[in-house]
Amino acid sequence: MVSLRAHLARDPCGSLRSAHRHPGIWGFVLGCLLSTLSSAADPDPLLNAWFRAQTNLQSWSARFTQTRTLRALVQPLTVEGRVWVVFPDRFRWELGEPAQTIAVRRGEEMWVIYPRLKRAERYPLAGTQPGPWRDALALLEAGFPRGRTELESRFRILALTPSNAVCRLSLQPKSASARRMMPQIQVSFDTNRFSLLATEVTFADGSRLRNDYAGDAANSPMSDELFQPKLDQDFTVVDPWR
Repeated sequence: MVSLRAHLARDPCGSLRSAHRHPGIWGFVLGCLLSTLSSAADPDPLLNAWFRAQTNLQSWSARFTQTRTLRALVQPLTVEGRVWVVFPDRFRWELGEPAQTIAVRRGEEMWVIYPRLKRAERYPLAGTQPGPWRDALALLEAGFPRGRTELESRFRILALTPSNAVCRLSLQPKSASARRMMPQIQVSFDTNRFSLLATEVTFADGSRLRNDYAGDAANSPMSDELFQPKLDQDFTVVDPWR
């Protein structure tokens, strides 16, 4: 996501176009959702403890380093960013300093803003959107569910790997359409503080997107203005799904 690149693959309904245009945004969205979802996925004591830690989580913020690994490039692309989340339905995600890409979700609407290009894209999160993109949004609309039933209705647990003070959970989407886009997702968390450390999404073309989080803060006050998209009059606003 140093430079968000559009992938060529797309489905007949056009739902894949948006997902591939913003792999980093949706890698982040899935990672944050899964960091909560997966906490009740297994009776393992570590996961149960992580689940208990999530129940009091009202807000969360962190810095992150994003690494995008592409087969066509010898060296991965890396960039710094920041994220703020208020559960269950608000987040702000910024990539680059100053921000090159901003994603803001508030309720049933999400904006993706490109300050340098003076462009903003608006995505409604209500209603139905077919295909893999709908599978990703279903997680967002579920309001960060924390139950085992919800997780197992969407994912297969491939592996649970504790190592030193880190536990890594590997998941596979059950939906065939989602699996074609994202065959595997990994979530890593700290087994001392039970905080989110990293998320990694493997895409169907073999590329990977990883976010490593640092300096996280839980339940800190956040200004409502963070989740209000601010656009100058010279911005072009588009609705890609229309």
